[in-house]
Amino acid sequence: MIETVVRLLDGLLLLMRPMVFAAGTLAAAGAIGSWAVRTRRLSPFSPAARLIRERIDPWLIAPMERRVLRAGGTPYSAPWWALAAVIIGGLLLLSTIQFLRDQILMLLLATTSGYSLAAVLVKWTFSVLRIALMARVISSWVGGSPYSKWWGWSYTLTEWFLAPLRNVIPTIGMIDISVLIAYFGLGILESVVIGAILR
Repeated sequence: MIETVVRLLDGLLLLMRPMVFAAGTLAAAGAIGSWAVRTRRLSPFSPAARLIRERIDPWLIAPMERRVLRAGGTPYSAPWWALAAVIIGGLLLLSTIQFLRDQILMLLLATTSGYSLAAVLVKWTFSVLRIALMARVISSWVGGSPYSKWWGWSYTLTEWFLAPLRNVIPTIGMIDISVLIAYFGLGILESVVIGAILR
């Protein structure tokens, strides 16, 4: 049963990778076209501009434009934000499928070989902490806060070990490198703990 799920996820990954690439390529073409029309690099009265306004803007640019305007941005930047959302969304989708596949495969190893279930649980714990760190970084880019319903969980899971690191590690200019050090530190700590369990 577990092997079948892993094979299905492998097939899904093979199918999704070209689809995500195609979606990113189409979104890039649409974003460039919409930006060209908005900045008048392409005549707003041309057939191409009409096609962009009728076919691309309503489903790709308009939803992002509303969010950008609410956040105090300009409509000219909406195509680039829409492109970034498509690319990041596609990468997150692929990463999620790959993550699920790896975790199920690890569970299969734990049940069929001598790999310890405790080691699997440790790997899962460290994976969740790394995901929380990545979510926290993304939230800092998009203006998330510790009290947000979307990002609060990442602060809850990571603040207990980031706060002491921030007290010890100085920032470089405006860049807080404690998250980067924590990310690599989690990898080292995970190896040490799993090595101790498997001995």
